[in-house]
Amino acid sequence: MKTVAFHTLGCKVNQYETEALEELFIQKGYRVVDFASPADVYVINTCTVTHHGDSKSRQAIRRAKKTNPDAVVAVIGCYVQVSPDEVLAVDGVDVVVGTADKSRLPELVERAVESGRPLKAVRDLGREEDFEELALRQRHKGRTRAFVKVQEGCRQFCTYCIIPYARGPLRSRPAEAVVRQVERLLELGYREVVLTGIHVTSYGVDSGADTDLLGLIKRVHSLPGLDRIRLSSLEPTFMTKEVINEIAQLEKVCRHFHLSLQSGCDETLKRMGRKYTTGEYREIVERLKEALPGVAITTDVMVGFPGETREEFEKTYRFLRNLGLYNMHVFKYSPRKGTPAASFAGQVSAKEKDERSRALIDLAARCRKNFHDKFVGQSLDVLYEQWSSLEGYYEGLTDNYIKVLSPTRDDLNNKLIKTMLVESSEDYMKGRV
Repeated sequence: MKTVAFHTLGCKVNQYETEALEELFIQKGYRVVDFASPADVYVINTCTVTHHGDSKSRQAIRRAKKTNPDAVVAVIGCYVQVSPDEVLAVDGVDVVVGTADKSRLPELVERAVESGRPLKAVRDLGREEDFEELALRQRHKGRTRAFVKVQEGCRQFCTYCIIPYARGPLRSRPAEAVVRQVERLLELGYREVVLTGIHVTSYGVDSGADTDLLGLIKRVHSLPGLDRIRLSSLEPTFMTKEVINEIAQLEKVCRHFHLSLQSGCDETLKRMGRKYTTGEYREIVERLKEALPGVAITTDVMVGFPGETREEFEKTYRFLRNLGLYNMHVFKYSPRKGTPAASFAGQVSAKEKDERSRALIDLAARCRKNFHDKFVGQSLDVLYEQWSSLEGYYEGLTDNYIKVLSPTRDDLNNKLIKTMLVESSEDYMKGRV
């Protein structure tokens, strides 16, 4: 039996697409093996948000070829869409596919094998693109949460971001198709679904959709047998007073919202092309906390954006320190060719970016610990997912995204159990079933 191995970089959408591609290769008679193992085909699903993503993609190509020099190496995704010739020029690459036509990957791999020549299948993403169906139809081992891709593309065009060029125009998956997939996932035993997309709050904005994101959430919420709905990264402006009030009435929607911030300084936000102010963001956070006690709010923060002075960074630091978020993903600005910010004046030094990144990472650790401390002694429902590397503990998540480790010898996989949270740390809480 032929074997295939996958390596995925980047966002939840990439993870979803990789799982769907695994199923397509299995249907073609392949067996999926670990990426570190010898395989007949290696698939690298790339990310190009930062130059580190590009570098990691090239490293993965070299690792695959070293493991099996005779293997077919297929490289797909955002890095390929933006720089197809650069990727194809990497020694050992046999197939390149962009962010469209991924569903044809098994066929394209077979064509490359037959021809014995590198194959380039990357096309410009036109305005009339359709949503490409890549549906999950099988239960993935050890998983209790299933990602459901509901939307593709972005038209925000933030000055630093390459993704609108890599992913193309907005395309929403028809609501009926989303509902059918969630129903199938429930039949397979999943208890939680995560609605994800490149810019998920744009769901329904394009003419091909029959509802908006809130309407879709309500459709999914009505399905019997579903315990939880989690949402991927959201644009803060989606969270209007009306939307928050409606979501607060939907008991299956998890009390965890990832609201992308990027900077806590209005001057920086303006240069980034973000469409809100820090005051508006703070108001949204306060409304969520009022409407959903115990809500976990996480975010992304960029340091070292061109023109970010020490004073501007200090504004961001103070804003985040006082906001009371659960956690933040901190990353350093990386110039992306083709974006306006790459040519902005005031590029920040690598040393300064490192110092600012470390300061916010330390702050994020304190935020997590402070949030966890509030729940010591409380009982919350935990959806247990996997046996932890800490011997004797089962690991799961509360609805507000607290990782819980509970000592037990029982099999808790895919069980939703009331658990007393007894001890907190920066990264998790200990529980007692």
